[in-house]
Amino acid sequence: MVTKKKSNAGRVYISASFNNTLVTITDSEGKTLAWSSAGASGFKGTRKSTPYAATSAVDKVIRLVKDGHGIDEVEIFVKGPGPGRDAALRAIKGAGVKISMIADITPMAHNGPRPKKKRRV
Repeated sequence: MVTKKKSNAGRVYISASFNNTLVTITDSEGKTLAWSSAGASGFKGTRKSTPYAATSAVDKVIRLVKDGHGIDEVEIFVKGPGPGRDAALRAIKGAGVKISMIADITPMAHNGPRPKKKRRV
């Protein structure tokens, strides 16, 4: 008989764009447990891009995962330059979840776009 060990560790992926903040929580294997966004938390238009909207999205999803799946330790992966990234981190810390790692996985262009053609006079 094989018993499946219920893990209490998970991963939090925060994607903070200039228009919205998306939060996804997975288990340690990468299977999605819960997700939320500033838009799903009831914010519309330009209010979605505020730090308060990111905080409410994180609170909603952390509460769901702590009660339903027993997650109490997380690794955090942050992507994007939006205003909700720092507020989301503060909300996770305030929710009483132990943070074991924070990583920035924002994609970086390493060569840029093609240059303009040479000017002919």
